[in-house]
Amino acid sequence: MARMTMIEAIRDAMDVKMGMDEDVVVFGEDVGYFGGVFRCTQGLQQKYGKHRCFDAPINESAIVGAGIGMATYGKRPCIEIQFADYVLPAYDQIVSEAARMRHRSNGQFTAPMVIRMPTGGGIFGGQTHSQSPEAIFTHVSGLKTLIPSNPYDAKGMLIAAIEDDDPVIFLEPKRLYNGPFDGHHENAVTSWAKHEKGEVPEGHYTVPIGKANVVEEGMDVTILAYGTMVYVAQAAAKEQGIDAEIIDLRSLLPLDLDTIVRSVEKTGRCVVLHEATLTSGFGAELAALVQQHCFKHLEAPVLRVAGWDTPYPHAQEWHYFPGPKRVGKALKRAVEAQ
Repeated sequence: MARMTMIEAIRDAMDVKMGMDEDVVVFGEDVGYFGGVFRCTQGLQQKYGKHRCFDAPINESAIVGAGIGMATYGKRPCIEIQFADYVLPAYDQIVSEAARMRHRSNGQFTAPMVIRMPTGGGIFGGQTHSQSPEAIFTHVSGLKTLIPSNPYDAKGMLIAAIEDDDPVIFLEPKRLYNGPFDGHHENAVTSWAKHEKGEVPEGHYTVPIGKANVVEEGMDVTILAYGTMVYVAQAAAKEQGIDAEIIDLRSLLPLDLDTIVRSVEKTGRCVVLHEATLTSGFGAELAALVQQHCFKHLEAPVLRVAGWDTPYPHAQEWHYFPGPKRVGKALKRAVEAQ
């Protein structure tokens, strides 16, 4: 079985689908000749031609708008927004057009498209290259929102997203592109080469949308995480000696509520972890759902660990990033609460 970085797995997913289906097209800023700012589309234009993998102007609204038009006419565009921070000019197109297409046409039209974008911090990108905007998409009916945490899931989830008949937001944690990251920035960078999730099958396979993955089984506390925070959760639990059950949500909308409920009913405690700002972050929805569905099983309040309610700082990135130390304190509070 091949070993891939997340970049290579994402590229392979698009390659597989472009080879299978001529209606799949890839475009965005610098994705053609240049191969994308992170090289996720490198080589696709040379292989499939400029009519199937091409560059677009620096206009996110136009990129998404063109994708919507193509999707309603039968194509399956997989478009790239260069950084998730830049998606806001296209937000009206995503919300008012793509997400509503099936409903406003009474099922006559759909918008089978994927909007890929690198998300999150940990690379000193500063306030306009480090944000995690997942909550603004999970609030919108008609969209699916996915965040993979490893190469295996990235390829299988992206293939499933391209094959889906409705619009999918596909957020790629850029700090995980070349290897897992446990939040210890002072340590040497690790690679996917020796990680089990770096093994990626060749050819076509899918990871089901809407299904979470129990990364670690445990009895003391449930940790709900996604993207980079999955590895931070693992590091924090290990360093604190806490037997945590760690759930990689993978799909935020639709959400695998059954897996969450089963876990919290078993452990009686829950910590929610994400990199985005705390206030109105997706963790608030998770905490509310756990409180609603698991109230009689909870032995302690649901705790949230997240980014601070400030723009993402450049010079103080590691004070903002929810690292193992901050997560570990929350885990101790959760398991020691009476």
